[in-house]
Amino acid sequence: LGGGLTGGGANAINQWYDRDIDSKMARTMKRPLPMGKMAPRRALAWGLFLSVVGTLQLLLTVNWLSALLAASAIAFYVLIYTMWLKRTTVHNTVLGGIAGAAPPVVGWAAVTGDLGVAPLLLFGIVFFWQPPHFWALALRYKDEYAKAEIPMLPVVHGERETHRQSLIYSVLLLAVSVVLYATGDVGEIFLGAALVLGVGFVAQAWRLSRGTIVPMSMFFYSLVYLTVLFAALALDVAVL
Repeated sequence: LGGGLTGGGANAINQWYDRDIDSKMARTMKRPLPMGKMAPRRALAWGLFLSVVGTLQLLLTVNWLSALLAASAIAFYVLIYTMWLKRTTVHNTVLGGIAGAAPPVVGWAAVTGDLGVAPLLLFGIVFFWQPPHFWALALRYKDEYAKAEIPMLPVVHGERETHRQSLIYSVLLLAVSVVLYATGDVGEIFLGAALVLGVGFVAQAWRLSRGTIVPMSMFFYSLVYLTVLFAALALDVAVL
């Protein structure tokens, strides 16, 4: 509940701040604010309300560490990524992944009350997953990002460099997911899923760089990858 509320709050504030560029892109122009279906001040108030309630829920009913991590993720996502990195640097997607990779760490802290190597590796999985996942979307909508003057990697450095970086991050993703097995916190079910899905991820990135698949194929595979990998993690822990 706390994760859902804080995540929803951060997203609402993001859409409040980005309503100007959202109106320029076909992918986002039908969101409530660009369509004029909601007053900006109400969207901001709703986002702040969700963020505060979610943080308080974690603080009062879970523990202080999960509340602190969730609040920090909101602050980074809104103040650092949305209001600064997204519009100013080509590294926006990579650095923005710090906030995007926070949920597994918040969840770990909520259950255990502390942190360790395993949650940091879970953070690493989502962190290295996010760039190739979102760069696929950026490749598909490169012209729209250029029109909105957002310095995405395909806009600034071109498709070839984006393909190269996606392949590098895919290999790093495979590596960090396998390292998690070495901690002893997960078993063979997770390891098998990490190997099969990870090799598939690298293969998708390679095929994208060769031009044999379209960017959205990579994007949709990345969604399946993360869903199945964390389902395998839950199953693995359940049967340990």
